[in-house]
Amino acid sequence: MTSTAMRTHLCGQLRPTDVGERVRLCGWVASRREHGEHLAFVDLRDHSGVTQCVVDGSVDVRNEWVLRIEGTVRTRPADKENAEIPTGAVELADCTVEVLNRADPPPFAVDDRTDSDEAVRLKYRYVDMRRPRMQANLRLRARVLGAMRRAMDRQGFAEIETPLLWTPTPEGAREFVVPSRLHRGECYVLPQSPQIAKQLLMVSGFDRYFQIARCLRDEDLRADRQFEFTQLDVEMSFASDVDVQAAVTEAVVDATEAAVGDRPGTVGRITWHEAMDRYGTDKPDLRFGLDLVDLGPVFAGTEVKAFQAGCVKGFGVPGGAALGRNRLDALVDRAKALGAKGLAWFKVAGADGAVVLESPLDKFLSDDERAGLVAGTGTGPGDLILVVADEWRTVCTVLGAVRLELGRIPVGEGERRFCWVTEFPMFDGLDEAGNPVAAHHPFTMPHPDDLALMASDPLQVRSQAYDLVLNGWELGSGSVRIHREDIQRQVFDALGITPEEAELRFGFLLGAFRYGAPPHAGFAVGVDRLVAILCGEENIREVIAFPKTQSGTDPMTGAPKAVAPHALRDLGLQLIPRTD
Repeated sequence: MTSTAMRTHLCGQLRPTDVGERVRLCGWVASRREHGEHLAFVDLRDHSGVTQCVVDGSVDVRNEWVLRIEGTVRTRPADKENAEIPTGAVELADCTVEVLNRADPPPFAVDDRTDSDEAVRLKYRYVDMRRPRMQANLRLRARVLGAMRRAMDRQGFAEIETPLLWTPTPEGAREFVVPSRLHRGECYVLPQSPQIAKQLLMVSGFDRYFQIARCLRDEDLRADRQFEFTQLDVEMSFASDVDVQAAVTEAVVDATEAAVGDRPGTVGRITWHEAMDRYGTDKPDLRFGLDLVDLGPVFAGTEVKAFQAGCVKGFGVPGGAALGRNRLDALVDRAKALGAKGLAWFKVAGADGAVVLESPLDKFLSDDERAGLVAGTGTGPGDLILVVADEWRTVCTVLGAVRLELGRIPVGEGERRFCWVTEFPMFDGLDEAGNPVAAHHPFTMPHPDDLALMASDPLQVRSQAYDLVLNGWELGSGSVRIHREDIQRQVFDALGITPEEAELRFGFLLGAFRYGAPPHAGFAVGVDRLVAILCGEENIREVIAFPKTQSGTDPMTGAPKAVAPHALRDLGLQLIPRTD
C-alpha cells in the first residue's frame, strides 16, 4: 500500500477486501461518462491500473486531467462488474474531486490501441509512456536491472563507475567525439564500452567488477541498435571463460525470472563452428529445427555441375512442398543476393514407396542421389528440401538466412532458449594490406591449442571469445583477455601493429600490464536487447524511455541542433555547412 498525504492507494490496488474504507486516489482521467445531470463516472488511471469513481452530479474534467479523488470503496452491482480489469468488482462512491492540473487534449489515445506514427509517439514521448504497454516495458526493465545488481552483489562483485569522457578504444566502431574547451584542438571520446577501464581495474586488484554501464557508438541505427545503450559490464581476475559465463548466466537467469516469473532451463553451449555448421549463423535461434545437414557424401561423385563444390549442405522443411512457385523463386533470389550461385529446391512426393522429387534439377539426379537427398534430410512426402553448394562459409550463411526466414518465430512467442557460443575465430578475414582483422578486439586471448598457427596460418586460429545468444539475438560478447606481453606481441605482429604504433595507441594499458596483470576475462550483456525479448518487442526503442529514431534524431527535443556561435568559439571549432 502507498500511504502519503496525497494518496492512500494506487488506482489498481482496490479489491473487495477494501469495501467500506475511505481512500484517496491520484492519477489521470482515462475517461469520463455523464449520466444525466445527477451522476458522472470518472475512470482514474495511474501506472498500476484504473478505478471507476462515481461522482454525484456533473463534474467538469477531461481526459488526461490530473485529479485527486477521495471516496468510499463499495461493491459494484453484479451486472456492472468489469472482469477485464483487476479493480472491476469495486468502485469509489461518495466522491470528492480535486483538479490538480488541467491538460490539453492528448495527440493520441493513451491506450495500447493507438496506431499513431512512431515519430508522433516519440515527439510526445511523455504522453506515450503513460500507455500500459510502455509502463509495463519500462517497469520490467527496472526489475531486470535490479535482479542483475542483486545477482552480481551476491557473487561478490563490486560495482564501480568508469569515465564517460575517455580516450579512443580498440573496439572498432565509430566513436562520438567531445571537443575540450580547456585543451583547444584536443578531444575526449565517449566510451564504446568500459573495456580498457575495466581491464585496468583488474590490474588494480578489483578481481570482480561489474557496472550497469552506459555506452555510446556512432553507428547506423536499426531495430536492435541505438547510439546510446546499456550493458551489464563484467570483468573477473583469476578466472576462466567458464567462470565468467557461470557468473553472467546466474545474473541473466535471475533477471529473466524477476521479469517474467519463469526461470529458464539449462543454458546450452555450442562452438562457433558447430553453430555455423548446424544453423548457418553465430546467433542461432534454437526454438525450431530445420538444422543444416552435410550432403557432401550424397553428391561426392555427382555429374550435376550445380553440386560440384567444396561444400554441399541443405535442410528439409516439413510441409514445405505446399510452397508456391512465387515463394520458391523469392527464396532463390534471396540466396543469390546473399552471395550464393543459386538455391536448389526439391518437393518430396511418393508413389508405391518410391521416392519422387519435383524439381527442375530432378532429371539430372541419379537414383542413389535422390534416395540420399531424402534420407540425409530426413524428409518425406509433402516436405521440401533446399540445397546450396559453394564454399563452406557461403553455404552456411545463405542457408542460415533462408532457415531463419522459413522458421521465424515472433520474438515474444515460444520458449526462451539461451545459448553460449564459444571459440570464435581470432581473426575475421584480411584487410587491404593483407593483415588479419581482429574479430573481437586485439586484447582477446588466442585458443592455447592454436598459438603455433599465429604466424603461419592466422585465419585458422580460434580465440577464447564467446557470445550469449537468446532466440536468435546476440545479447553480448566477451573474452579471456591477453595478460602476457609475449602473446600480446604475437597478436600485434599478426595484425600488422608495430611496437611504436601499439605504444602510441595503447601505451597506458600496456604499461599497466607491466606492473603485474593477473589473468582476467570479461563479458557485457546488452540490457536493451534482453529486455526487448522479455517484453516481446521486436524493436529496442519500445523498452528505452527516450530513444532516437532510426535516422538518429529526437523528435521530442529536436536534437541534434545547431550550437550557438559563442559555444563553438569557446571550443575553437568551426562547423562546415552541408552542401547536399
